[in-house]
This record gives sequence, C-alpha cells and structure tokens, in this order.
Amino acid sequence: MIYTVECSFADSGSEAEWNDFYSLDKLPALISVSGFHTSQRFKALSGGCPVYLAVHSIDGLDILTGEEYRQKGGGNFARWQQHITDWHRNLYGGVERAPAIGEGEYLAFSATGPEPMIRLGLTPYAMQAVAMEKFPEQRWLAKVERGKTPDIKHLPGGVHVYAPMTAQLTRDGDAAVGKAQ
Repeated sequence: MIYTVECSFADSGSEAEWNDFYSLDKLPALISVSGFHTSQRFKALSGGCPVYLAVHSIDGLDILTGEEYRQKGGGNFARWQQHITDWHRNLYGGVERAPAIGEGEYLAFSATGPEPMIRLGLTPYAMQAVAMEKFPEQRWLAKVERGKTPDIKHLPGGVHVYAPMTAQLTRDGDAAVGKAQ
C-alpha cells in the first residue's frame, strides 16, 4: 500500500532546518519501522497542492496504528507543528510499492483520472483511498522523465508534478523498485 503525507510549511526562516529534520531524521526513522518498505520525499513543482509530499510503501494500516510506529516514526513534530499547514495523510491500495524516482525523473499525481496523464504520454497507476482522510478517493501516479516533462505551467487540472528531495530509502533486504507494481 502507499502511505502519503502532504503539507506546506509557513515559516521560511526555519524551513531549511525543517527539511533537514524531515529528510535526514524522520525518513530514516520511518524506514526502520517494521512494515515500511520504501520512503521518499518530494517538493511540488506545480501549484495548487501542498508543497511537500512524502510517499511510503507499507504493509497496511495496522503499521500506522502500532506501537513501533508511535515510538520510532509517528509524532516528533512538536517543534514544527505551528508552521505545518495544509497537512493531509492518506493510505492507498492498488499499488504495492512506490516507484523510486531518480535524479533525472519526476513524480506525477492526478486526482482527476488517468486520461490527463495518458494525454501527456505517461503511464498512470491507479490507487484507491482505503484509510485516513480518503480524499482524494482515487489518485493516479506516474514516473516522468525530466526531458519529457510537460509544461509545468500548463498542466491539466488536478495533475501535479514533484521533484525528488531525497533518494528512495529502502529497508535492508528490500530492493528499490523502478516502476509501480
């Protein structure tokens, strides 16, 4: 399943420190939780969505309600909470593992159906919300080669493009997956 966490950050004075915390401390803590398989962080290139997106491959909702998650991965945001805005969490079925997005690639998400992505020449993978906010109820994700990136300023409504902020972290023994499964 795919666990997404989206937010914006309202304090430019501490945003670099927030990003260091999330990328260097939070993601490694999450990937150490049993049932987490991949974690990667992104920044939106398009408007109309939260600025930051974290995408995790996990075994299921019980991972997020368990004691190990609470101890290692959940919380730890008290210092930053007042600056976190537009925060959303969702759990999606339909894609087992998130694709690893490399330096020469972007991640695209659509909440309006696969057709806008197909028209952009992308191969979308369908996801269905199964827990947490459950909104948007359906999403499609696709890998985008940077050389084939659609014009960010003229994306179809509901399609957002994200640049990787980190490499995809994987648990020991798990291989990074190059395409959605």
